[in-house]
Amino acid sequence: MDLKKEYVVTEISAAPDGSPFVFVTLKGPEEVGGPQRTSAPSLESFNSMDDVFKNLGGLISKQMMGGFATVMKLSLSEYEKLDIRVGDKISLDITKIQVGMP
Repeated sequence: MDLKKEYVVTEISAAPDGSPFVFVTLKGPEEVGGPQRTSAPSLESFNSMDDVFKNLGGLISKQMMGGFATVMKLSLSEYEKLDIRVGDKISLDITKIQVGMP
């Protein structure tokens, strides 16, 4: 089975430990395109601890919307060969490889 997914490069960073790797952060085009969301946090007021617990799931999901990303670890030579930059649109082909099957 094969799967092809499109992504947009949102961040490129060096390995924090100084090793010769680059981390490339990818998000789906629907997460980076379209109307821009405001980054200003919204304030919620609660009258009791019961209100806090009732609304906790909603608060967490609001914070996490659009917060998930795919991160790839590339060697420096792979990164230079690909010549990708922030904002580039890329696609990944995912193929399951059968190992140990006759």
